[in-house]
Amino acid sequence: MKELIYPDEYLRDILRSVKTIAMVGASAKEIRPSFRVMSFLLARGYHVIPVNPGFAGREIQGQKVYARLADIGERIDMVDVFRAPSALPGLVEEVLALDPLPMVLWTQLDVRDDEAAARAVRAGMKVVMDRCPAIEYPRLIG
Repeated sequence: MKELIYPDEYLRDILRSVKTIAMVGASAKEIRPSFRVMSFLLARGYHVIPVNPGFAGREIQGQKVYARLADIGERIDMVDVFRAPSALPGLVEEVLALDPLPMVLWTQLDVRDDEAAARAVRAGMKVVMDRCPAIEYPRLIG
């Protein structure tokens, strides 16, 4: 599989332009990477909306949890994915059904599906796969 290379300016532009992030696979367990990344993003001023069907209606870190992206009643700038790569094709279908369409699909470390990403790009989205915004933000923005 070809290595994914994203120019620093591409990643920096995304991290500076998005404000509302839907985190698919958010966890209420403090030991989970999604919990720590959500904490990081909230501390940097992002509005993070957790998406987790098993926790819907409750709160994670003071944020209301939704079962599905379609249940969120506000514009989403970026969808940050903490799911297995096998979930990406279906998730991209869900993302592409949103109106308005989010600007960015971002998948976490080891989460990659080139065909699903290509569908998002063809629809006009920016895509970042196999990266973590909590790693890229300090490296690129400070």
